[in-house]
Amino acid sequence: MKYRTALYGVRGLGSAKDGTHHWWMQRLTAVALVPLMLWLAFALASLGSMDYASAATWLAAPLNTVLMLASIVALFHHAQLGVQVVVEDYVHREAVKITALVLLKFITLLLGLASALAVLRVSLSG
Repeated sequence: MKYRTALYGVRGLGSAKDGTHHWWMQRLTAVALVPLMLWLAFALASLGSMDYASAATWLAAPLNTVLMLASIVALFHHAQLGVQVVVEDYVHREAVKITALVLLKFITLLLGLASALAVLRVSLSG
C-alpha cells in the first residue's frame, strides 16, 4: 500500500512562480514592439533612397537613436523568450535542452549588443 501523495512526485522539480514572469515579459515586449515596429517601418519608408550620410544624420537625432535602441532591446528579448518556450516545449533530452537554452541566451545577447553598438557608432559619428 502506498501512502505517498501527488505532492511527493513533484517536490524538487522547481517553483511554478517563474512562468508567470516569463509570460508577462513576453506580453510586455510584444506590446512595446507594436509602436516601435510601426515607427521603424514608417521611418525607414520615409528615408527612401537616402545615402549613408543622410541616414547617419537621421539616426544621430536623439529620439531616433533612443527609439532604435529600445527596438533592439525589445526585439531581442522578445525573440529570446519566444525561442526559449519552443526549446522548453519540444526538446526533451535535458542536456540538449540546457545547452540550447544557454546558447540561445548568449547568441541573443551578443547579437543585441552588436546591434546596439552599430546604432551607437553610426549615431555618434553622424
